[in-house]
Amino acid sequence: MPKIGFIGLGNMGGPMVANLIAAGHEVRAFDISADAVARATEAGAVAATSGADAAKGVGVVITMLPAGKHVRSVFLEDDKVMDIVAPGSLLIDCSTIDVVTARAAIAEAEQRGLEMLDAPVSGGIGGAQAGTLTFMCGGTESAFARAKPILETMGKNIFHAGDAGAGQAAKVCNNLMLAIQMIAVSEGFALGDKLGIDRQKLFDIASTATSQCWAMTSYCPVPGPVPTSPANRDYEAGFTVAMMLKDLLLAREASGEVDANTPLGAQATDMFASFAGEGNEGLDFSAIFKHIAGS
Repeated sequence: MPKIGFIGLGNMGGPMVANLIAAGHEVRAFDISADAVARATEAGAVAATSGADAAKGVGVVITMLPAGKHVRSVFLEDDKVMDIVAPGSLLIDCSTIDVVTARAAIAEAEQRGLEMLDAPVSGGIGGAQAGTLTFMCGGTESAFARAKPILETMGKNIFHAGDAGAGQAAKVCNNLMLAIQMIAVSEGFALGDKLGIDRQKLFDIASTATSQCWAMTSYCPVPGPVPTSPANRDYEAGFTVAMMLKDLLLAREASGEVDANTPLGAQATDMFASFAGEGNEGLDFSAIFKHIAGS
């Protein structure tokens, strides 16, 4: 079982490390937050003093970082992880970043005799804690085959989306659709409120009719119909407004690069940007219902 270096121990990375340790992996963990490192060591990780230190003496390095600039910093610029790990090591970047950076990082890794995947996730904090994340992977068949048993300790659905960058492409397409669907469900329930139809009755009808979707049946944006949805916890975040806005902006960037027509995606981006700008960045993204309903 390979030793793993893990860099980025936030709301997603921390639980992912705990699941790796529970599966029997030895993990060297680093984050710029001392509290995050402390939580990881409590779960059984070995504390590293830097990203570079986390990469020493391991066969696999996993990153969960905020943006492409952080991925470049860790692998190539400041921590220079690609200079530190042994030839043949496996690098797995679980961050959600732009496709261009993902492809460039993988190309650089391959030139250095390393294998690398872009492997962004879906499933939010709850999925990270439960070990039920979906991983969307881009890279070679060989890298994917090596990574899959490791990813299976943290996730339930592991997909090889295609070549380098395909994981990031799948992630932005998925979240573009999710944002639009959440807005659509919110608009439907907001209209239902105005028309005087009971929310539970509308849910019972729509969830078995042609408008049913995950945003409604698993993550309903109004309190009541789905007891586990954030709407029943004052929109305590499983996936924040800020995170959804980040992914929508990545989708906008990707659309521009390939001249794709995504008018609803553009409107969704503007709506989430407006909602975030009102101080709601930390709420769950399903709280967009409040913005639509004016509540």
